[in-house]
Amino acid sequence: MKILPLIVLMLALPAWGAPLPTYELQISDGHFTPPRLTVPAGQRFKIIVHNVGQGPIEFESLPLRVEKVLSPGVTSFVVIHPLKPGRYSFFDEFHLDLPGGYIEAQ
Repeated sequence: MKILPLIVLMLALPAWGAPLPTYELQISDGHFTPPRLTVPAGQRFKIIVHNVGQGPIEFESLPLRVEKVLSPGVTSFVVIHPLKPGRYSFFDEFHLDLPGGYIEAQ
């Protein structure tokens, strides 16, 4: 009977390790591509951030409480907690003179 709990645990593992929905964002010297990400509300997700520009960037969002500094040519990611429906802005703190972007949670 000790094997039954182990089998139950093994069956549950794939649900725990399910991949997060992933979105890609390129930043080139303060310019975002795409400038808008549409995500499902109420679900965690990952944003892979690529700095394809010539200088450093800082992906930052005050409402999401996230910031990530990347050197030129570097790729990293941030995981965002489940969001309520709405619009959440982000920007490149090293290029405040340029328009930022936003995440639309639906």
